Amino acid sequence: MRIEAYNQIGQIYAPKKTYGTSKTNSVSRTDQVQISSLGKDIQTLKQAVASAPDVREELTAPIKAKVQSGSYDVSTDDFAGKLLAAFGA
Repeated sequence: MRIEAYNQIGQIYAPKKTYGTSKTNSVSRTDQVQISSLGKDIQTLKQAVASAPDVREELTAPIKAKVQSGSYDVSTDDFAGKLLAAFGA
């Protein structure tokens, strides 16, 4: 068994020692973030959109009442025409 080979491998993977290095001129730095006025405006708009309701009840309530009462009538010709227009046929 060759012990020298194990010693050489141990020397390769051993942590390196540094001599004569000292940090005398340490400068403390901090990271800073600055958000532009446009970024602030966008954030304000995002918050306004998030707080707005998803459904406008004043528009959907009359239609919902008609559907529940059974008096909501959809013309099949109008429906088919809008489908064809939406899908480009």
